[in-house]
Amino acid sequence: MPPYTAELFHGLMHVGYSVDDGRDGARPDESLPLLEDADLEDKVVLLRVDHNVVRKGKISDQHRINVTMATLHNIVERGGRPILMTHIGRPYDKKKKKISISQDESVDAVVAYLQRKLRIKFAVPQFHATENEGIPDVDTSINWLIQDLKSRKIGGIYLPNTRWFAGEEDKGEKMERLIVQLAGLADVYVNDAFGSWQSHASTYHITKLLPSYAGLCMQDELCHVSSVLNPKRPFLAVVAGAKYDTKIGPLTEIYKKVDRLILGGLLYNTFLCAKYGVKIAGVEESGIELARALVEQDKIDKKIIELPYLVESDTLERAQEGQHRTVFLKDASPGKSYKYIVDVDPTSFELHEVLEAVNSAKTIFVNAVMGLMPHFWQGTSKIYDLIDGNRAAQKLFAGGDTLQEFKSLNPGLYHAALDKPEYYLFTGGGTVLKIIEEGDPYGLETVKALVENKKTYAKQIKNGAR
Repeated sequence: MPPYTAELFHGLMHVGYSVDDGRDGARPDESLPLLEDADLEDKVVLLRVDHNVVRKGKISDQHRINVTMATLHNIVERGGRPILMTHIGRPYDKKKKKISISQDESVDAVVAYLQRKLRIKFAVPQFHATENEGIPDVDTSINWLIQDLKSRKIGGIYLPNTRWFAGEEDKGEKMERLIVQLAGLADVYVNDAFGSWQSHASTYHITKLLPSYAGLCMQDELCHVSSVLNPKRPFLAVVAGAKYDTKIGPLTEIYKKVDRLILGGLLYNTFLCAKYGVKIAGVEESGIELARALVEQDKIDKKIIELPYLVESDTLERAQEGQHRTVFLKDASPGKSYKYIVDVDPTSFELHEVLEAVNSAKTIFVNAVMGLMPHFWQGTSKIYDLIDGNRAAQKLFAGGDTLQEFKSLNPGLYHAALDKPEYYLFTGGGTVLKIIEEGDPYGLETVKALVENKKTYAKQIKNGAR
């Protein structure tokens, strides 16, 4: 084993990974090109990851970084030389059509974490940037770093935030120039960024120019999301959201698949307004109109479990004595007005119907923060503990806010869940919802691009072009 590979292997053992892929028998569809089938010996590998975990210059959660380390180890152990890239934040202002480059959205915190955990050196190239259009080109000065990478003077290269590049979210000439420049850096492309489903230069268009493969994290996510689409029953989903209109597509599809459904947050508030004719502060009339269809459907199927004890607050600010109270759904009547409903009272989760639905489930999908965090957290904490009590169910938690609150409310359980086989923590909550809405894990444009790439290069090999 070369010295660098041994060093990286030691680092991966330090953060809890092994050379065993850890799969439970599930395998990706055979149409998907897999990292394991790529020829990586002495190849420079352009690895797209989803390390979008930096908030104000600091890492908010290491999970999305850690789950890509198996892919990184696989590449290096088989002789590949990695160039990593990720997006961080939203530096592009669509209204002003301006890219803002800020240290708070740089990859530096991620690189420091990787170097600390793996004990190897990553180099971050410095490219010229314009004031409003970001980085116009991949500067040829990176060639010196690539030589160091190939000669093992450095362990890896980490490109600047992909959304700093003018061509990343462009649809025309800037995008075409960027993917040509990126392809010129490497021999192979690997997509391990399940959470980055948008068809951007670094996730989609690059597959037109390099042999492309799905990383190990991408493969695992696609396999596990199939458990949501084809669950063991009874199937319970717990879903919340800040706006009804943004969740109506996936919520409609989830409703079709579940045996029981628990709603929370403004999603639940909107449903209650539509069903009982009440008014709740902060709930938009447009959302109520959309929710009426679900109300009518549930009159027939009766899948939604209503949580009858709710927390009403005079304000959305920090909870203060005398400014919030428990209200009862049985008192709801047409025309009645409520102030802000900011949480579900934990006693709602002690009712027989709720306990029976949670404890009997064989699959539980969670994409929910029940209350207005961080001040109203009791309902969310209660249901997470209740779900953990069902040791027989497969528990699938979507990423984003769900995982952030899971970790902050119960860090011990969160870290235990990372290693519990009955848990799976997705890196991309929005990606999971999009797949649920479309009904096909392999329907994502970024995944279809990998499949098409496999077909293209198979034809070229057959014709003797490569």
